[in-house]
Amino acid sequence: MTGNNPRVKKKTRHINIPVFIPHLGCPHTCVFCNQRTITGRAKFDVGLVRDEIETALSTISAGAGVEIAFFGGSFTGIDRRLMVYLLDVAKQFVDSGRVGSIRLSTRPDYIDREILDLLKKYPVRTIELGIQSMDDRVLAASRRGHTSKDTETACRLIKEYGLELVGQMMVGLPGADLKSEVMTAREICRLEADGARVYPTVVFQGTGLAAMTAAGEYTPLDTEEAVCRTKEVLKVFAEQKVQVIRVGLCASEQLVSDTEVLGGASHAALGELAMGELYYELVCRELDRNRPPTGGNLVVFVPEGEISKATGHKKRNRERLMSRYSLRGIVFYEDPGLEPYQIKLSSDTL
Repeated sequence: MTGNNPRVKKKTRHINIPVFIPHLGCPHTCVFCNQRTITGRAKFDVGLVRDEIETALSTISAGAGVEIAFFGGSFTGIDRRLMVYLLDVAKQFVDSGRVGSIRLSTRPDYIDREILDLLKKYPVRTIELGIQSMDDRVLAASRRGHTSKDTETACRLIKEYGLELVGQMMVGLPGADLKSEVMTAREICRLEADGARVYPTVVFQGTGLAAMTAAGEYTPLDTEEAVCRTKEVLKVFAEQKVQVIRVGLCASEQLVSDTEVLGGASHAALGELAMGELYYELVCRELDRNRPPTGGNLVVFVPEGEISKATGHKKRNRERLMSRYSLRGIVFYEDPGLEPYQIKLSSDTL
């Protein structure tokens, strides 16, 4: 059972219009990366960009906060003329008032003052940085081609230029373990990221990881381990009040065919599973401190928009909590005064 407070003012929706630029700006071949597969297209047609944005805008209702987001490759590493052209196209939509700002993703070693001086001439608001790991051993094993020092330099420059920073990290890379992943999350927070994305590693056909897996040099994460390790990373971001934008690949990044996934954390609801596990752990922690009476009822207050996460995948948390603590019933309500992963509990008559 869940509830909504009708007096709560709904937040303005934020929508990204993604423009995928597959691998055009990156000479590296990281072991996990097959951009043609991830973006679902083999070629990039620059002539279609404006039409794609127009089509996306025609489906967006008024009042939504809209950004044009250049994803899929290292945007600041592509041909300079192409980058400027794309920025000019996006700027025209911003100048028209139909789009609020520009967002882009890139690598740490493709950020410097010259690049940032150029970006500041445009309405770029957010840079999503493909950090992946702050463990140099993991970066080397993944053939990233940069170090954690490069990442720290890039993060500090982005913040110095007044831009929002989103740190993208991965769980389950070669050589990584829970300790290194928690360390990476803490470093992203220390470097003052405004948000984060967490990508549990998926093994795609045609990648270095696929070859390493076939050779017995790499063991992909199973769903259970991926959920456990992702939950611990989410806990770090929650404690430091860094918003996690997403866990796992989004719909626009999904594969054309399931046959292109050879292993790893590819469960479609992995993010929901990990977030649900964190909420379950938080509620259990509170109930273990103040155990409710057997056969009682429980009210769980969660942040606005978090009910589906708190109840867990297929509402499994509700059933688990009722069984573990011998409860008669549980109801979840939103409390707009709570921050992500904050909860309040009370006993009540349902």
